Amino acid sequence: MNTLKKLCYLSAAVLLSASFVSCSSDDNEIIIEQQTPSQVLSSTPWETTGAKDKNGNNVALTDASVAGYIGFAYFKTDGMFAIYSLTDVLRFMGTWSVDAQGKTRTIAALNPDGTTIFTRDVEILVLNRNEFTYRIRPNSSDPSVYYDIIHTKTSHAEPANGQLTLASTPWETTGARDKSGNNVALTDASVAGYVGYSYFKANGTFKIFGLNDILRSEGTWSISPDGKKRTLTTPTFTRVVDILLLNETTFTYRITPDAANPAVFYDIIHTKVNHKEPL
Repeated sequence: MNTLKKLCYLSAAVLLSASFVSCSSDDNEIIIEQQTPSQVLSSTPWETTGAKDKNGNNVALTDASVAGYIGFAYFKTDGMFAIYSLTDVLRFMGTWSVDAQGKTRTIAALNPDGTTIFTRDVEILVLNRNEFTYRIRPNSSDPSVYYDIIHTKTSHAEPANGQLTLASTPWETTGARDKSGNNVALTDASVAGYVGYSYFKANGTFKIFGLNDILRSEGTWSISPDGKKRTLTTPTFTRVVDILLLNETTFTYRITPDAANPAVFYDIIHTKVNHKEPL
């Protein structure tokens, strides 16, 4: 009897095994591909949600030791990245990579003309679909001091108000029009003060040079949350203009020389250019 039972069990096992294999046809088989570290990092936006010191103690995100690493991070599949503050102000942009083992993330922050501001390597402690934590060592001569920066998967959408576009390239003034749509010479006194090469940097600073590469103004810049106004602030003036067009190739804004007479205005047209920022 025992032998008969064993034969029955064995036959059932063979049948179940055969049935399992037959269900694994090319049409029905489910293949789960494991993501590479780079694919994991670029799979979602990340929000900084915590920081710890070398003793595992929580560090406030406003603490000067970690504040420079806080924000919303977007690592794009094309190898570009953008990091915004928790108030959606652009802080850095450039290129990124992760080594094949998922142990080191590298970013290169770029100026509008493509030159490098800094390169930063950090040690990855955790990288999965829900958490990205890396370690920073602020003082290379004292590696015993470090902080762990914790990021969590988020659904926070990347700001679409044009900050990244404005900071992605230098701009050259290539035209101007009056209120009737007539071309105005760039040497005309009505528009000459707005003509030059502009460099709007991801850290919120800007420089504008004349077409002769002489510095004309510098300070800070911002774009309103709705993307309709750009503000420049310098030690001598604050200028707010209406944005008419801002895309990858063209940036046009409207100036109204006399606020008391808004019927008189000029549209200043800028075009993407490869002109390097003068040193």
